[in-house]
Amino acid sequence: MRFRSNVCRATVRHAKILAAVAGATLIAANAANAAGNVAHGEELYRDCGACHSIEKNGVGPSHKGVVGRAAGAVSGYEYSPELKNSKLVWTEENLDKWLAGPEKLVPGTKMFYEVDDPKDRADIIAFLREKAK
Repeated sequence: MRFRSNVCRATVRHAKILAAVAGATLIAANAANAAGNVAHGEELYRDCGACHSIEKNGVGPSHKGVVGRAAGAVSGYEYSPELKNSKLVWTEENLDKWLAGPEKLVPGTKMFYEVDDPKDRADIIAFLREKAK
């Protein structure tokens, strides 16, 4: 690019700096959203409490240690054959897919509850990652 004056060069330089700062801010905001809000996740998890708890099996299996665990691995809980044989590992990505649509991820599963909002799913996963160790 050829500029006729230093004013144009300075304007373009400032615009590039502004774009870089805006981009970095957006990346940081997306990373924070992806990480999730543990406190909000705890509030949302209360709805999950109708079937699940951190410490014990109920209508659904215990969530203690769920992040990183193989699906269908909690002893004392009777899983659907489909989930037990799914070979899924509960990574954060798989938990997000699961919460978005369990039946889509593992057809034939017993789980029916869905969380539509991606931010809410991230918050629940953050809660499970931090509080259900």
